[in-house]
Amino acid sequence: MKDAAWTARHRFFLDAPLRVGDACCLDPLAHQLVAVLRLALQDTVVLVNGDGFEYCAILTTLTVRQASGQITAMRPVHTDPRIHLTLYQCTLKQDKFEWVLQKGTELGVSRFAPVVSRRSVVRPAAALRTKYARWRAILREATEQCGRTRPPMLDEASEWSELSLPPGAHGFIAWEAAEDAPSLGDAAAAVMTAAGAQPPPPLALLVGPEGGLTHDEVNHLAAHGWQVVTLGPRILRAETAALASIAVLMERCE
Repeated sequence: MKDAAWTARHRFFLDAPLRVGDACCLDPLAHQLVAVLRLALQDTVVLVNGDGFEYCAILTTLTVRQASGQITAMRPVHTDPRIHLTLYQCTLKQDKFEWVLQKGTELGVSRFAPVVSRRSVVRPAAALRTKYARWRAILREATEQCGRTRPPMLDEASEWSELSLPPGAHGFIAWEAAEDAPSLGDAAAAVMTAAGAQPPPPLALLVGPEGGLTHDEVNHLAAHGWQVVTLGPRILRAETAALASIAVLMERCE
């Protein structure tokens, strides 16, 4: 199919197998396609399902309740992250945490792990469960918008004292009170140099809540393998620190 087939502006994630020549059910998207996007029969959309490809589909059925398409072409996508980064984000006020989920997906986070620390606004971890449906929708929509094919994973919330680094991962703690600590950029570059020609290890990043991490929390985690790093001389808001750190890691490691 000519490149013109890929000019469709609308991308959607489907949790279903996709194959060229097959029909696909788009009923969950029907209202959005008709009432919001004002699409019509024979318009094209792009579908992804996390397999590393995107699929061009022509709309063949379209009402406010039912929609379907015919998959006419596929092509590989190279926008999924090449490094595996888990963001351990201490819980924030709802709008700020959702901002981190959305923008972190765009920047390349592979996995989000909410953490309840001593100064977290939202406590306890069990109280966060009602938010997961909305959070997953935010991750899916951000995936569709930014061109990725795989939404990030979303872990259950955990207490800071339960944190442990994934096997083989290198963990960073971005801490505003760090003294004589390397910058995140320098620390990430050192990890890449140590990896040499081998693929870099999985990375983990812990960012504190609005009130920051306590000395006891940082000391405990540092004793369990996390590396303390600095983001510079200025005090950053928690959501700013998260996104700035992700950008640095992606620039240095991806």
